This record gives sequence, structure tokens and C-alpha cells, in this order.
Amino acid sequence: MIKRALSLFLFIGLCLPSIANSQALLQKVVVTYSSRSIASIDLFVAQEHGFFREEGPESQLVQVRANAAIAAIVSGEVHALGSIGSAIRAIPRGAPVKVLAVSLRRPIFWLVSRPELKSFADLKGKVMGTTTLGGSQHTAGVRLLRRAGLNPDKDLAVVLGGDVPTQLQALVNGSIQVGILSPPTVIVARDKYKMNILAGAMDEFSSLQNGLAVLEKNIRDPLVKRILRARAKANRYFHQNEKGTAEVLAKYLSVDLNTAQETYRISRAAFTTNGIPSEAEIDEHLKVDAQILGLPASVPAARVFDFSVQREVDQELGVK
Repeated sequence: MIKRALSLFLFIGLCLPSIANSQALLQKVVVTYSSRSIASIDLFVAQEHGFFREEGPESQLVQVRANAAIAAIVSGEVHALGSIGSAIRAIPRGAPVKVLAVSLRRPIFWLVSRPELKSFADLKGKVMGTTTLGGSQHTAGVRLLRRAGLNPDKDLAVVLGGDVPTQLQALVNGSIQVGILSPPTVIVARDKYKMNILAGAMDEFSSLQNGLAVLEKNIRDPLVKRILRARAKANRYFHQNEKGTAEVLAKYLSVDLNTAQETYRISRAAFTTNGIPSEAEIDEHLKVDAQILGLPASVPAARVFDFSVQREVDQELGVK
């Protein structure tokens, strides 16, 4: 009896690690993104090339407007946010969220108008679409309009127009006349519908838009680290593999391979290689956010960002 009991305990002890691994493999994580564009390429690549599966959790990518996604993560309906611009602005207003990684450090948005509107002067009195009021896309469009001498609050009307591909359809049917489009949609607008590209934001200023944000209490959750590892592997793949990334873009965003390749080439420099932007980029972004929110001073970076787990992941994967 004693020998049989010892054998049973030994068998259970040997099985426990595999049981734990099976449980990890069965875990499903829900990660949100706000728009169908190259901005979420790290999530698309991680899913398509199995990096989520390598790290254990089964992933479910869900497209949700950024403001609604913040409410969803606070309520526990989702595990992580891929679109972080609105999350950064929600933190000073009390959202218990921290940004753990930044993949997109520059705004990949272009101001696009219908064919008959050929200059900024033609935009007065027209309607501009955006995905989220006060979000990264809207902010980029407002800054481009101001640089051109227009008053975004008086010279144009702004409406919620859905995500970027939906806004292109609104441009085509005339329900809006100005859009703030990201690749590949901006390329489709130019080539297929002969829309005018009036200005681009990528080289004008910093804008921390995509990455990963979670509830502050979950920063050290092992599941969160596995998500970060999958995202980091995907980001490395993105920077090293133009053809493979273009194929993923073509599949997920329903565009031809040439459009996907041009999307990759015009956007690649806007992405971080290690998930961590520079201090100058962080300071610039938080300064602009303070102005948008009407705050007397920028929010301290430590209140918004925690890159400690990302640094661990980078070291483990040899990412620089």
C-alpha cells in the first residue's frame, strides 16, 4: 500500500507541470485594437505567425473604439489594449491603466480630401471624419489643420466616421469631405479614388498610438508578460521581414500585395524596435495631451508608463 501510494504521488508530481502547461495553453486573452490599419501590425503578425501560441495564451483580437475599449478593460471584459493613445489620456482622469509597451511612436496619418478640394483653403465649412474625438487620429488631424492656418473648432465640422476604411467610404459617397487616413487606406484613396493628400503627420511630431496597456494591478501577471513576449517577437519579425509582413497586411486588411508593400515602406520608420520610445518622444506626447485635456502641467511619465516588464522581455529575447 505504501509503495502504491508513493507511486501515485510520484505520478501526480510528474503530471503537475504538464497540467499547468495545458492550463496556460487553454487561457484565452482578448486584446483590442481600434482601427484596421498597419498601426496594429504587431497584433496581426503575432496571431498569423503563431507567436501568441508559442507563449501559451490563445488570442482573440477584437476591434473596439478606443474609448469603449478603456471601459471594457476596467470592467474586466478584455485583458489588454493595443491602441494606447486614448488610454494615455484616460489615465489622468482616473483610469487604473498603465502602458507597458509602445510600438508606434510617430503618427501615420495623412489629411485627405475629396478630389474637388485641392487646398486647405477649400476645406472651410466642410465635414471631417474621425474614429474617436480626442483620439490620436483626431489629434493628428487637428494639428495638421492648425499648421495650415485653419481653426479646427470653427472652420470645419467634425463627426464620428467609423474606422479608417469606413471613413474612406464616407469620403467616396460625400457624407464627409475630409478624412484622416492611415496606410493602406490612404494609398487606396489616392490611387483608386483620386483623393487629394494635403499633408502627412509622420515627420511632424511624436504621437504614441499603439502598443500594450493593461490594468495597473495586472502588470506583474505572468499572462501579461507572455502577451508582451508575443508582441515583441511579432515586432522583431515586422522590422526584419518586409515580404512576410506585407503578406500579413494584404490578408488582414484586404489589399493587394503592392499596396501592402508600399504601406510597409512608408510606415516602418514610425515603429519602435524595442517597444520603448525615447524620453523626448514621451515628453512631447504628454505635453500635447496636457494641452488637449486643459491640464496646468504634463502628467508625470511614471504615472502613465511602466516599461519594466518590456525591458525584461527585450533582454530575454535579445531585442535592442
